[in-house]
Amino acid sequence: MSDPSIPAETRIGHVHLKVADLDRAIQFYHEFMGFDLLLNFGTAAFLSAGGYHHHIGLNTWESKDGPPPARGTTGLYHFAINYPTRRDLAAALKRLLDKGWGIDGASDHGTHEAIYLHDPDLNGLELAWDRAPSEWPVRNGQLVFDRKPLDFAGLLDELNEPAVAGQLEYLSNYR
Repeated sequence: MSDPSIPAETRIGHVHLKVADLDRAIQFYHEFMGFDLLLNFGTAAFLSAGGYHHHIGLNTWESKDGPPPARGTTGLYHFAINYPTRRDLAAALKRLLDKGWGIDGASDHGTHEAIYLHDPDLNGLELAWDRAPSEWPVRNGQLVFDRKPLDFAGLLDELNEPAVAGQLEYLSNYR
């Protein structure tokens, strides 16, 4: 007899990251990602979306001026920021591109659309929008994760703004 699963409503509440430069990390998560800065204690800071106590914690307690983890070591691969609508994901992408921050890749996984990037400390981020569970691809009763190219033009069309040609050209490298 196996233990029952935890409730489906369970969510990951926040992520807390070790960073080398607190001001640089705050600038990225506040100005580039759009999170609200709630508290800055000088060696730790807490940022939020929509008034939650915090979604992102940052600190330099064990990492001030330190290098990012070496490739091939264990640690955080990425954390996901799930946006409530596809339009919100489009706005997050446009905000990054407008500020000159690049992405590392993107995919349409069938269950969700995902954009991958890293922060200044090389922590991996996934910006995502989930499709309704009724739209998730299933084959032979099993959930299927795809790795199709993300339709950047269609995503940016959600904003009802003309896309900048240079941005679409840049994004074409990730198809």
